[in-house]
Amino acid sequence: MNLRRMTADDVASVVQIQQSITRQEVTARWRNMLASHVGNPDGPGFVAEKDGKVVGFILGEIKVGGFGSELTGWIEMMGVTPEQMGAGIGRTLAKALFDYFKAEGVQEICTAVLWDSGDMLAFFKNLGFDRSPFINLKLKVGA
Repeated sequence: MNLRRMTADDVASVVQIQQSITRQEVTARWRNMLASHVGNPDGPGFVAEKDGKVVGFILGEIKVGGFGSELTGWIEMMGVTPEQMGAGIGRTLAKALFDYFKAEGVQEICTAVLWDSGDMLAFFKNLGFDRSPFINLKLKVGA
């Protein structure tokens, strides 16, 4: 398996992975968000390749001064092709992002998971994550 920073050439493969996971078309806004992670030092994206094919991705963000910390790394999104799930690709991608964050001076890494997403909760727990002191809040501003 080969891990590397995401490039513009990877966008179509990452879109395909996301669509295979969600079983929905991704929007133009989602594609734009994804493209913003290409070459962005504060929004790194990594991909995992197997046999020359992108089989997983992870997107991160470094927040400066957010939530009382000088620098905080955030895992924004990740995905692995369904047929490759359970093969350690997600863990390897997370480690690459953690190493990147550490090299940038980040000492805390956060993410958010739906409360009923048992597989993702178990995945992050196995990586060493625990509950944070934050409570996620939401405000609906209309349709």
